[in-house]
Amino acid sequence: MAEIGFYHLFSASLDRALPKLLERACSQGYRIVVRAASPDRVEYLNSALWTHREENPNGASMLVLVDGLEAGDLQSFARCADFFDGNDAAAVEAARDRWRRAREAGHQLTYWQQTASGWERKA
Repeated sequence: MAEIGFYHLFSASLDRALPKLLERACSQGYRIVVRAASPDRVEYLNSALWTHREENPNGASMLVLVDGLEAGDLQSFARCADFFDGNDAAAVEAARDRWRRAREAGHQLTYWQQTASGWERKA
């Protein structure tokens, strides 16, 4: 089973928060792939990441999901980060649904909330 971290965005947008998280994950040895809901969104994030200074190595061991996207191949990854917009009630409710399904599937879950000083792990 994959370890899935749910990342509740509040103070910074995804395109500002994601590069920092990816940089940290890369430093921990993860190879990462980011998936989004549409080709336009992928292009936008790709541009944001490449202008930040990220690399895109093959053989990803970490999956990043945005825009409420779900993956049917979580078992292929050691870690997954599911980003959702905490200012959007529908996105929060959808994330809660994904959390419940992931828990029922037996995945190890963590919940992170964005604060002014960075990411804070919640119980």
